[in-house]
Formats: sequence, C-alpha cells, structure tokens
Amino acid sequence: MTDNPPEDPTAASRKEDHIELAFRSQVDSLSLDERFYYEPLLAAHPSPGSLPKVAFGDKEMKAPLWVSSMTGGTEKAYTINQNLAQACNEFGLGMGLGSCRPLLYGTERLKDFDIRQLTGDDVPLFANLGVAQIQELFAAGREQEIRQMCDLLRVDGLIIHVNPFQEAMQPEGDIFTEAPLTTVKATLEALPGLQVIVKEVGQGMGPQSLSRLLELPLLAVDTAANGGTNFSKLELLRSDDARREAFAPIVKAGHSANEMVDWVNEICAKDQPQTTGELRQGAGLARTQVQCKHLIISGGIRTFLDGYYLTEKSELPAVYGQASAFLKYARDDYATLQAYVNAQIRGLELAKAYLRPKL
Repeated sequence: MTDNPPEDPTAASRKEDHIELAFRSQVDSLSLDERFYYEPLLAAHPSPGSLPKVAFGDKEMKAPLWVSSMTGGTEKAYTINQNLAQACNEFGLGMGLGSCRPLLYGTERLKDFDIRQLTGDDVPLFANLGVAQIQELFAAGREQEIRQMCDLLRVDGLIIHVNPFQEAMQPEGDIFTEAPLTTVKATLEALPGLQVIVKEVGQGMGPQSLSRLLELPLLAVDTAANGGTNFSKLELLRSDDARREAFAPIVKAGHSANEMVDWVNEICAKDQPQTTGELRQGAGLARTQVQCKHLIISGGIRTFLDGYYLTEKSELPAVYGQASAFLKYARDDYATLQAYVNAQIRGLELAKAYLRPKL
C-alpha cells in the first residue's frame, strides 16, 4: 500500500446509502428462493452478451426468452407489435404473433402483423390461428390459405392455439366441430413442411393431452399454463353478472408450468430407450414416442429466475415465454421495453453464472 493512496470518490455517499438502506434490506429466511444453490466463488462477473445461443427449429435465439402471442387487429396492436419486433431483433428473441384471424377476412389489418422487416430474418417468428378457425378452413376446403397467410407474413411457421374454455366463455365464441387433436393432426398432414407449435391460452394442459401432442412431429408445445393471463377468465369478465357467477369455478381449473414440466419430463424420461417414457400409474398413459422438438414454458413466469429454473429443469430443449410482462412495457416508447428486456437478459446471465438449480 502506498503512503498516499488515491481517494475513493464515492466512498462517503456509498456508505451513507448503506446506513440508510440497511434496515430495508433485511431478508426473511422464509422468503428465500429455495430452488437454487448460490455458488458465489465459481465465476467472474459474466460479460454482457455471454449467454449461449439457443437453437429453435432452424433458427437461433440469443437468449431463451420468447415473446408469447398477445394481440393483433387493433390500432394499439400496431405500436405494441412494432416495439416487440424491434426488441426481438436487438436481443435475438423469438416471437409468436397474436391471433391472425383478421387476415382470413382481408388485409386491412396486415400492418399490425407484418413485422418481419423489423425482427429480421434470423429470429423465429410465428403466425397464430385458433383451432376453431382452422376447422372452418378445412370444412370449406380452404386449408391452403394457412400456408398462404404464413408466406404473406414471412413467418417460420404456425402456432395453433387450443381454447375450448375460452370459446365457451366468450359471448360470441366459436364451437369446435371436432377434437382439437384431430385438427392438429390434419394440419400437419395437409401442410407438410410447415413448422407447427401448439399452445393453450392460459390454463395449461393435463398429462394425457401433453402425451398425445409430444408424440406428434411438432416444433414445440407451449405450456401456456394457469398462473399468467387466463383468456377464459378474460372472456368471462366480458359477460353479464349472472354468467360470471355461474362459470367462475371453471376458469380456475388448469395446471401450473412447474406441474406441466414435471409431466413432460416423465414422458421424456431419460432412462427409457429412444427417449420414450411412461407416466406414473395414476396418469393412466401408455409409453410415448416423443417427436416434439422443443418446449416453450409460459404461464405464470413472473421473473427471469422462474424462466431460468424451469428451462434448466426441462428434459426437452426449452425456452420460456412471457406475455403480460412484455405487454406492460411495449405499449408506449421503445426505450421502456428495451430497458426491461436488457434487465431480464442481464438477470439470466447472473443466474447462469452463480445459481445452480436444485433439480
């Protein structure tokens, strides 16, 4: 140490802050996050941009963060989707568009969905249609319009959202003419080469539905679990008081993301040959040959730690999705959304360096 060491110009103010904030920084041991081992000795601070790239289909993402399908067909949607597309380009994220149903009736709202020039060609971008709309197209012999729509939007494939409770709760809801699984299979057969993702809309899926989907050659299954935006509940809120009271219990049914990841892991049990597995006896399911390539874990993912834990836990290659969190920051200026995404990615970098999931 030298006789006249340089002064720390921030020392006084920093220590004053420490004194003032010390009592507010106490953490109750009961509130500790028990999902991780904290290992502070094993890594230097990670460099920004140090996350490993994530393969998703024939594309790569710079972070395992997916912008879940949200909105389209309104003036507000234009600003939201423009901001989200710019973030996907800057940070290398994947994105699912909101329901592209308006494009089946004309191109008046095309500007809301036509964002490939903003995302760039390197990131995954997917169109989105509901099972009911796809059933109508098949019934009318118009199923090739699905591929035409995807070509128009220059997307990488199609998300099929499955929403029987939402349609039942919606005052102007559609009626399914056949089981959604039949429609998914028909889409894969009628449109070979089209990458398909299947998701629910906020209540998740049970083990039998997951098992039947995972045996199909899908690009991904999106959990869309209960705990995030529940579109069945959203539609029920649009109903009258008597209907809301009568159907309130049904929108509480569903499954959490953690529960669904556990089921997927059982289906994909590593100790079975050829990535086959059997669910526990209570599920009553036969062994499943897994063909689905990826899992998108969404629904109730509040923080980057939720996403980090569940993607690390998943036996299938996984990314995690958020909808309402992105929506909150994407409605106004891009700088607000940019700051949010930057913080999420930095959080993932720190988690990967210092936290080990207790799997």
